[in-house]
Amino acid sequence: MKITSASFIKSVSDTALPEYNKEIAVVGRSNVGKSSFINFLTDNGKLARTSSTPGRTRLINYFDVNKGEFTLVDLPGYGFAKVSNDEKEKWKKIIENYLQNSKNLLHVFIITDIKVVDSPLDSQMVYYLNTYNIPYTVIANKADNIPKSQIPKNVNKIAAHFGLGMGNIYVVSSVKKTGKEKVLDRIEQILYTPNNFE
Repeated sequence: MKITSASFIKSVSDTALPEYNKEIAVVGRSNVGKSSFINFLTDNGKLARTSSTPGRTRLINYFDVNKGEFTLVDLPGYGFAKVSNDEKEKWKKIIENYLQNSKNLLHVFIITDIKVVDSPLDSQMVYYLNTYNIPYTVIANKADNIPKSQIPKNVNKIAAHFGLGMGNIYVVSSVKKTGKEKVLDRIEQILYTPNNFE
């Protein structure tokens, strides 16, 4: 697959979800690099707003890819400590409402930090997706932050922690621009062979 165009559609925060073609959602802890991953994947550095401050994404953001071929959906980050419990609960409800009620959701990409192999928050997300039978793939981001020799070990630990096969974990670096082709191949598989998940 090749991404030739990507554009912002709209942001929403309430329970009335819009419906777009073939939605692939992106979830992850605050400051794990979700927005940077979207920009890296689409080769558009200004598509999703990035910030060094965790918790920047507070709405559901929809992005059209390849003029309707599929839709990337950026969900609010979870686990940001420096907000009130009410705000955390609000973000949680936004995420859960989308995951449970989006009619066109095909798949979820869980963006993790490859250095953090045992995040309880990521484990909760995996458990949630398993409970609702929502297909997902783990994206181990920030591979540039560890030695190359350490990557296979960390991937193995992440796979063991989540109870997944190593083939369902994709290593990327949004900074070094590595791992994109395999993720694009995964997206093509999701779009055109939706029942073929590892």
